[in-house]
Amino acid sequence: LISNGKLVSTEHRVLANQFGPRVSMACFFNAHICASSTNYGPIKELLSPDNPPKYRDLLLSEYFEHSESRGLDGRSHLDAFRV
Repeated sequence: LISNGKLVSTEHRVLANQFGPRVSMACFFNAHICASSTNYGPIKELLSPDNPPKYRDLLLSEYFEHSESRGLDGRSHLDAFRV
């Protein structure tokens, strides 16, 4: 989002062992992160007429709400915020 698509994460893949289920857990340590009124979007210095914004500015609460409602399906959650 903030790199305007210039830096792309790789897909996370894991080979689970054969001795039981694999469990992953993401942890967020800032309890007030969703209450923040800070807008996040592409870094303005990376934008130009040749490289316009690919994503709209959003609040973290919007991102988390969308992520929780959609679940994990292998597609980027950022697609919902494309311009």
